[in-house]
This record gives sequence, C-alpha cells and structure tokens, in this order.
Amino acid sequence: MKKTTLPVALIQERNHGDAEANLAVIEQRVAEAARQGAKLVLLQELHNGPYFCQHEDVCEFDLAETIPGPSTERLAPLARKHGVVLVSSLFEKRATGLYHNTAVVFEADGSVAGKYRKMHIPDDPGFYEKFYFTPGDIGFEPINTSVGRLGVMVCWDQWYPEGARLMALAGAELLLYPTAIGWDPDDQQAEKDRQRNAWILSHRGHAVANGLPVLSCNRVGHEPSPLGASGIQFWGSSHVLGPQGEFLAEAKTDDPEILMAEVDMERSEHVRRIWPFLRDRRIDAYGDLLKRYRD
Repeated sequence: MKKTTLPVALIQERNHGDAEANLAVIEQRVAEAARQGAKLVLLQELHNGPYFCQHEDVCEFDLAETIPGPSTERLAPLARKHGVVLVSSLFEKRATGLYHNTAVVFEADGSVAGKYRKMHIPDDPGFYEKFYFTPGDIGFEPINTSVGRLGVMVCWDQWYPEGARLMALAGAELLLYPTAIGWDPDDQQAEKDRQRNAWILSHRGHAVANGLPVLSCNRVGHEPSPLGASGIQFWGSSHVLGPQGEFLAEAKTDDPEILMAEVDMERSEHVRRIWPFLRDRRIDAYGDLLKRYRD
C-alpha cells in the first residue's frame, strides 16, 4: 500500500550570531530531523542571523547574498546528504540596490526546486522591512517537489487570506510559512496573549478555508533593538495544522525545538468533499477584491 503520510520537521531556533554559527546549528538540526524520519524540513525566516529589520541601516545590506550563492551552496548538499526537501529563508541580493526576502526550496537531491519572494512587506515599529526588501514579483506559485506541491510564503504573508487562497487555487498541497514574529517585552501579558493567539488563529483559518495542512516555523529568544528599545521576544509556537485547523504538533514559546509531525497527504481530499468551499465560491461576485477599498 502506498504510504500517504509525510513526516515533517520544523527547526525552531534562536539566533546564534553570524551566518556561519547559525548554519552550523542548522546542519546539526537537519541531521537530527532526518534521523527521526523527516522528509520535509522547514526553517525559520532569515535563519542566517539576527532579525536585522528592527532598525534601518545601510550596513545591513552587507548580509544579503545572491541566489545561487554561499548559503545555497551550503544548504543544497545538506538536503542531498540527508535526502530531505529543505525550505530555507534568505536575504537575497538580486542586483545592486534590489533585494528580496526569499524562500529557497531544495529538492532531496540537492537541486533547487524553486523559490518564493515575499509578497507582503511590513513597515511597523521593530519590523522595518520596506527599507530592505522589494515586494516579490514571482507571485503565489506553488513549488513542485518529491514530497508534494508546496505553497511557500513568508511571515507577513500569513495575515493575508488572498495569498493562501491563490496558492490553494494553484494546486498547493501544503502551505508553509517561515516566520519571525514576537512581542514587545514591555507589553502587558494580555496584549502578548492576544497577538500570539491572533497569529495562530490566522493560520488555522488558512487551513480551514482551503482544506490544507499548514506549517509555520518561528524563531525563539530575545533579540535586543539596535535603537535601544526593548527589542523583540520571539514567541516560538511553531506548529503543524491539519486541513480542519487541528493541531498535529505545536512547539513551546521559549526554547529551540525540532518539531516533528506526520501529515496525512490524503486527508485534504476527504475534507474538501464534506466542506467544498472551492465549489461554492462566488467568483462572479468577487471583482471588488481587486480594489484597495470599496468607497
């Protein structure tokens, strides 16, 4: 009988310093995930270093690299060595003065299966990404791999149902979000809880509305602000959801973790038969979605 479950691993980590230190830890974690049986491994957003977007500084552009480049040359053999499909997240230098926040997917043989450039770019206190990243121009196109058709998006994309829907409409079998999100340590606990819960609910909504599993991998640890502010406490909570929004696995809020889960790749078929949301969409009535606002 054909095996329909996919063993997945999310590598929830803290920043260990520079790219060399972080990639060394990633190599250890991916090896361990493969020993535990993972065939798909998801890394967190901008995993090579600290979340540098807490301030605007032209020197941070020195962290960017071409694709292919040094990190892809390091990650491709890692995927091939352990026979895993590996989803990474890099600061891409496309050209001088043109940069993207880019997810690169490596096939289990080490080849590049595809990439996704972050479409929605935030500009909020502590998350000054518009200074660094040009919005993606590849669109919401799933990436074909040996473990399935992956709808890869990045962090801020997770708040937009349009992106998840377009990935689903293009045949994505899984939705994946490398993420770097946390709270201001100075906020009241009630506000922290609201923010984290909203983030999780957003992902559960994508799973339910599209009848697809969702994987979201976040970082952990406190990263101080170069501006002297209180910085960001990344809240971890990486998770794997089934196509009805059910938790298959959830990581802790404050520690590095290899989060393992088994995803039933046939379950979406059964869920969509009883909840046929794609069938009942009123595509004749959605034209105004292309407007910024309905005045």
